[in-house]
Amino acid sequence: MSEMETGVRGAAPVLRNLLVGLLVVIAVVLQLSVAPAFAIRGITPDLALLVVLAVALTRGGQAAIVTGFAAGVLLDLAPPADHTAGRWALALLIVGYVAGRVREGSAVHGRQNRPSAMIVMATVAACSFIGVSVFAVSGLILGEAPLTLLPTVAISVGYDLLLAPLLIPALLWLLGKGDL
Repeated sequence: MSEMETGVRGAAPVLRNLLVGLLVVIAVVLQLSVAPAFAIRGITPDLALLVVLAVALTRGGQAAIVTGFAAGVLLDLAPPADHTAGRWALALLIVGYVAGRVREGSAVHGRQNRPSAMIVMATVAACSFIGVSVFAVSGLILGEAPLTLLPTVAISVGYDLLLAPLLIPALLWLLGKGDL
């Protein structure tokens, strides 16, 4: 292997990580600036959650856990954060783990590295439910959230299911192109 090939292969993980970081920052900025215009009862689409799911489905659980934690910390600390720091970080970390397990399960059953569209949509629904529930329940425990857990979760899951067919294929394509 030549020095040039070694340099290109060594740069691939860095480029992948930069792409994921850029997607997370874009998702968080859009979630905090544009998504509130589409809020229902103060609930906005979870764009960062969809990026974490796409990372899990293309890179696996370990990358998704790190991505989920980073995206969660950004959501927790970016203005107008009105909650205790760490709630989104915990929720998206768990989402990354669960979605990563789905990818590992589909690889075990002999599929290619990506699950079917039906499994992806079921994963979006389950992970959205889990992520929003963890965030909402932690708010209840800390005394920061109103007692409207079910409508909050239902609206958020609905938003994510509506956006998933539009965003997940594009994100999977982008993240797949980072393989070099």
